[in-house]
Amino acid sequence: MMEAKAVGKHLRISARKARLVADEVRGYDYKEAIDILRFTNKAASSMIINLLNSAVANAIQMNESLDPNSLFVKKIYVDDGPIMKRFRPRARGRASRIRKRLSHITVVVSEIEKKVS
Repeated sequence: MMEAKAVGKHLRISARKARLVADEVRGYDYKEAIDILRFTNKAASSMIINLLNSAVANAIQMNESLDPNSLFVKKIYVDDGPIMKRFRPRARGRASRIRKRLSHITVVVSEIEKKVS
């Protein structure tokens, strides 16, 4: 069983929002996952499409006779990244903190197991 992985680090989206999209495609085959992501109206979907394509390209590079349609999303998870801290001026000379969250997204694709009877 062959696995290939792609990791996106320091992506400018909060992990909470990216997890909503990642949960939608976990377990689907490559072609179906791309179709789902293409019609998902979220900012994270384009990032995950790029990572999924990268993971499939990594799999093909390891085994050139591999058919991309025989791959599925085995694992996809989103971890918190660092937080960029910014300040917004407020009334009476005060400032409030703005936390711009980053995330790390990992996609692992694997071959679909063929049933042997």
